[in-house]
Amino acid sequence: MPAQIIDGKALAQAIREGIAEEVRLLEKDTGIKPGLAAVLVGEDPASAVYVRNKKIACEKAGLYPQEHRLPASTTQETLLKLIQQLNADARIHGILVQLPLPPGMDSQAILQAVSPEKDVDGFHPVNVGRLVGGDPVFIPCTPKGVIQMIDSTGQDITGKRAVVIGRSNIVGKPVAMLLLHRHATVTICHSRTKDLPAVVREADIVIAAIGKPLFVTTDMVKEGAIVIDVGINRLADGKLVGDVDFDRVKERAGWITPVPGGVGPMTIAMLLQNTLESAKRTAGK
Repeated sequence: MPAQIIDGKALAQAIREGIAEEVRLLEKDTGIKPGLAAVLVGEDPASAVYVRNKKIACEKAGLYPQEHRLPASTTQETLLKLIQQLNADARIHGILVQLPLPPGMDSQAILQAVSPEKDVDGFHPVNVGRLVGGDPVFIPCTPKGVIQMIDSTGQDITGKRAVVIGRSNIVGKPVAMLLLHRHATVTICHSRTKDLPAVVREADIVIAAIGKPLFVTTDMVKEGAIVIDVGINRLADGKLVGDVDFDRVKERAGWITPVPGGVGPMTIAMLLQNTLESAKRTAGK
């Protein structure tokens, strides 16, 4: 029996509608409109699309968006000054620095300059530490969306065997930590994992975030497993595909996310949710 498709677009739309209502009530009760500042340095086309989509999503949900586009020639000092200004701006509750930054910039120094109280991406070392400790302020957007997609299946994460393919600081490590906090037994696989397919076959939940097109094949997936595909890759013919061989794996999995239309929309919805939560903390709610 083919897998049930976890529709990220529909799930994200429902979440965004709820956010819009909360934003309306927050502004009515407190006069505070959640504000998100997006900073884009350089002319990377994919980054420009991401920032534009985030701005549109903010406007639709009633948030206050600020967009700062800087040329690739911008110095690190100039960028740090802008971040300090945004840290001090009471209208801004979330700051997003779009990665990758141009060559020569110290990404870690830039991300650490963002106030932990406005770090809606959850990348600041303070927020990473709080996530590991089980008391997060901001949960990174993509991992947060992944957990909500798993929850949407109605399956209890507790006691499940979960395998995360990929160990990035942005997805792999934080999503593994979130699964651990939900009482899953978690294994992280990577390029040096021995007999990786055998490890993945043990999983009730598979999170693919390795950045290799169609890497996860049918013979790697346990029948009935939940398969969440975080990857997005463009093939030579221009087609967008994930890290999972969707057309074949869907015949074996119990639940599966498509690419596109899976995790991507959820990531933006979680960014809005984190910004709203930041504004609510400012309002003492």
